[in-house]
Amino acid sequence: MWQLVVLVAVVSLGIALTIVDERREADSDAEHTVTEVAATLALSDGTADAVRAPDPSAVLQPETERIRAATGVDFVVVMAPDRTRYTHTDPSLIGGAFTGSIDRALAGETFTETFTGSLGPSVRAVAPVFSGDDVVALVSVGVTRERIGDRVAGALPQIFAVAAAGLVLAAGASLALSRRLRRQTLGLEPDELRRLYEHRDAILHSIGEGLIVIPAGAGPDELLDLVNDEARQLLALPDGTVRIADLPESLVAASGGDELHVAGDRVLVVDRRPVLWEGRTIGTVLTARDRTELRNALGELDSVRSFAETLRSHAHESANRMHTMVTMVELGRYDEAAAFGTADLRLSQGLVDTITAAVHDPAVAALLLGKTGEAAERGVELTVTDDTRLDGTAPLGTHEAITVLGNLVDNAIDSAADQPGEGWVEIAIARTDGGLRITVSDSGPGLDDAALERASARGYTTKATGPAGRGLGLALVRRIVERHHGTMAARREPESSITVVLPDVVLPYGGAS
Repeated sequence: MWQLVVLVAVVSLGIALTIVDERREADSDAEHTVTEVAATLALSDGTADAVRAPDPSAVLQPETERIRAATGVDFVVVMAPDRTRYTHTDPSLIGGAFTGSIDRALAGETFTETFTGSLGPSVRAVAPVFSGDDVVALVSVGVTRERIGDRVAGALPQIFAVAAAGLVLAAGASLALSRRLRRQTLGLEPDELRRLYEHRDAILHSIGEGLIVIPAGAGPDELLDLVNDEARQLLALPDGTVRIADLPESLVAASGGDELHVAGDRVLVVDRRPVLWEGRTIGTVLTARDRTELRNALGELDSVRSFAETLRSHAHESANRMHTMVTMVELGRYDEAAAFGTADLRLSQGLVDTITAAVHDPAVAALLLGKTGEAAERGVELTVTDDTRLDGTAPLGTHEAITVLGNLVDNAIDSAADQPGEGWVEIAIARTDGGLRITVSDSGPGLDDAALERASARGYTTKATGPAGRGLGLALVRRIVERHHGTMAARREPESSITVVLPDVVLPYGGAS
């Protein structure tokens, strides 16, 4: 309706301007016509001769009426310099005095004016008639304002017809545009769209999950349709527009459902879903939830659970040994019972002494003791090399050291346990010139460079099935190594191993070797 009101107003203004322009053009045409007729008649030799005749009116009246009829003017008056009329459209006015301005004509100038005379308001021209250098008569030719108005009135039907046609076409185009806009806005009015945008913007800024919308069929250099504040924070995205290439590659390639991804120092649960509209895919929506603290808590819980399982196993084995020694005592075999008990004690104490002597950090030592029992339960022999020495976890913090060592050992135990025969895992920790070196070797197949690269981007596992989030271990290790400007390398010969080197001195990124 507002569009229609505006169109009517514009068309009405156009009609008014057209009428004004038509009236101005009609006045201009009338001035031009009367000036030409008056000048032509004044310059005619017959006019000057007729004025000097005994009866000028008898000669000039028929001629001026013929000229008036031929040119469409309303009057042609020839007069003496004293205003006495020789001719007029109304014969009864011949001989009377001409009303109007003649001073400029007596001075030899042809001019036009609008004046109210005997026939009413008119546009008239007055021209001098010369005989030599003297003005012997004047010629006045005029068109009444009524005739000019009739001309404008005659053009009004055409003006209104064109305006009406334009209004109909514009209204039709406006209606078509309105319907198209309604289809594109799902029938929502502007106020509804504004409220919907305000609510959407407020919700996107307030929700605690990262939200990203990727347009369908978009290339790496194309812009994302939507990135909320939480997504920018979780993925460390830049302000302003964001390209698809700015997202982590593993995130763009997510297959769907809840998946764990490592992004910087964060562990994210990412869900990827297609956006469908009327049966076609118009984009993809990614939601990301921060599970870093939960993952850390689960990791600590896994360590506690592993330690509890080790204690349970040890308690079970201790009970068996105790029953054996009690039975030996009951049978009177005291020497054999003492030898059996002290041998087992020496073996356990020897393992504790070996690890605590090599590793002075109590948390790391406890981790290795727990992993030793876990490996033994799975039929894997875990050993620490004789040259292992660890007086402190620097440059890593204690939690970082447990994350790095624990994930490397877990992967090695999994790999060795899956192989036929007796598996083994060997740990070597030592300080080198200016850094800390951790090497975990095993009897498994190992990783190549491509597998290690995949592990650093998303996480890697050789397991076909397993708990959600399996395969994040190496990715978490890689993030810690990169944060400390270290390196991580894998090899398969002469045995499979992963080596992490962490410099004591903070170097520019990529400067550690």
